[in-house]
Amino acid sequence: ITLSMITSQNFRTITGHAGKTRRFLILEADGQGEPVEVERLDLPAGLSLHDHHGDDHPLFTLGLDAILTQSAGQGFRTRLARHGIAVHATSATDPMSAAADLAAGRTLATPAPHDDDHAHGHGHGHASSTERAQVRLQVGSLK
Repeated sequence: ITLSMITSQNFRTITGHAGKTRRFLILEADGQGEPVEVERLDLPAGLSLHDHHGDDHPLFTLGLDAILTQSAGQGFRTRLARHGIAVHATSATDPMSAAADLAAGRTLATPAPHDDDHAHGHGHGHASSTERAQVRLQVGSLK
C-alpha cells in the first residue's frame, strides 16, 4: 500500500509552491487500483513550512515518505529530505491520477519551473525535473 500527500489549497487539484501550502490531501493506493482519499489536512495560519521553521512540524509526525506538488524550491526539498520525505513535482492537476502514477512507478508529467517571485529575504535553489525519484510508500498510522 502507498501513501501520498498532495499539496492542494482547494482540496480538488494539485497546487504549487509547496512551502506555502497549508492544505493537503492524503491518498492511499496499492498500485493496482485507483487511489482513495483517506484524510484532508488543513493547517492553521503560520504552519506552512515556509512560515514554521522548527523540526516539530505536523507533517513530520505523519511518517510520510513523499509529497506530490506542482512546484517546490530547493530549500523545501532539502528540508523534507532531512526528514526522509521525497518531493515529487508534476504539471498534472488531478490528484487521483497523479497519485496512481506515483504509486505504480510511472513517470509523472514534467513540472513547470518553480516560480520564485516571492521576496522574503532569502534565496532558493531549484531542483531539475530529472532529480525525481520513484518511491514506494509504506502506510503508517495517521494519528
